[in-house]
Amino acid sequence: MRAPRMLTAALVLLAFVMPLATDMYLPAFPRMTDDLHTDASGVQLTLTSFLIGMGAGQLVLGPLSDRFGRRVPLLAGGAVCVAATALCALVPSLGWLVVLRFVQGFGGAAGVVVGRAVISDVAEGDAAARMFGVLMTLTGVAPVLAPVAGGAVVAGAGWHGVFWVLTCACLLALLAAVVAVPESLPAAKRHKGGVTATLRAAREVLGDRPYLGYTLTFGFALAVLFCYVGGASFLLQNVLGLGLGRTSAAFASVGVVSTVASTVITKLVGRFRPVSMLRAGVWVMLLPSAALCAAALVGILSLPLALGLLYLVFVGICMVTISSAPLALARVPQAAGTGSAVLGALQSVLSAVAAPLVGLGGEDTAVPMFLCMTVFAALSTLSLRMAKAAPESAPAPAH
Repeated sequence: MRAPRMLTAALVLLAFVMPLATDMYLPAFPRMTDDLHTDASGVQLTLTSFLIGMGAGQLVLGPLSDRFGRRVPLLAGGAVCVAATALCALVPSLGWLVVLRFVQGFGGAAGVVVGRAVISDVAEGDAAARMFGVLMTLTGVAPVLAPVAGGAVVAGAGWHGVFWVLTCACLLALLAAVVAVPESLPAAKRHKGGVTATLRAAREVLGDRPYLGYTLTFGFALAVLFCYVGGASFLLQNVLGLGLGRTSAAFASVGVVSTVASTVITKLVGRFRPVSMLRAGVWVMLLPSAALCAAALVGILSLPLALGLLYLVFVGICMVTISSAPLALARVPQAAGTGSAVLGALQSVLSAVAAPLVGLGGEDTAVPMFLCMTVFAALSTLSLRMAKAAPESAPAPAH
């Protein structure tokens, strides 16, 4: 196996591409509504289709990686992602962009779902949590760089140019997978028996109540994030009146807070029990979301107040995601690929539902965005109760 640092760097790059594909074109949303002759919900549909594609891709590619090993699904999905991203840069209509964003997400899901399974193959316990933390910290750079770079690209080359940049990033990630990600699942540990074995593994995973609790907690926390992703451009530009440059800077500031929070939380792994960090995280996420909703409803929302509370929300999201994913996968070590697939697919489906909801109230109000964030944060908090059925260290039995 390659040196751990080389492997970690490759997994970071693979995971980096998907938030880049999510965030880089966000500053172009208002401009795309005019270019594509649609409205806010129409443009947000391209984000929804991408997330649904990611969910479907993880459900397919995760179990396939349990059966055929990690490399084949990883490289095949990466190649599909490169081709679909290039085609996104060429399409002239909203309909084709929606379709190709689905394909892009399906192929790109390989880097996410297989990457998590590889971590589960090579590490466990605190080591796995730290590796997840490193992944979250370094991929947290994407929200910092993507809107800023996206704003510059949109200003110079339009939103089509964003997809050409993303094509290059996807190609680089694919090359990193070829060079630096070895086969981490020995043939003796792969599932045999085709569809039957895959369905059996899925039943084992879904039958573990604590796994579902941690997974739902993770998924609803990411839905909070995608409420922000889907509505932040309209909040900053249409509600708070910022220009493109200041919008990019505001996006970047939230990304910086997320990155710093991930770094600190990763260093705390081992000092605090992951489940304790998770229980604190859901409340750090929920309470500021509710405060944002209240401020929007009574009309006292300002840029300092919005950003300050959003920073707290992102600290909570980091606490939840860093601690819940390894806790969930530790429950199902006998089917890490399938467990990772369910985790990621649920995340994608919930995020896909969240993104267009925030546009239903129109482009000039932040109430739907903050209301949705509060609801999903509350559901994340409630889902954690499901995980109390068993100790965090007791995995589901292998069959």
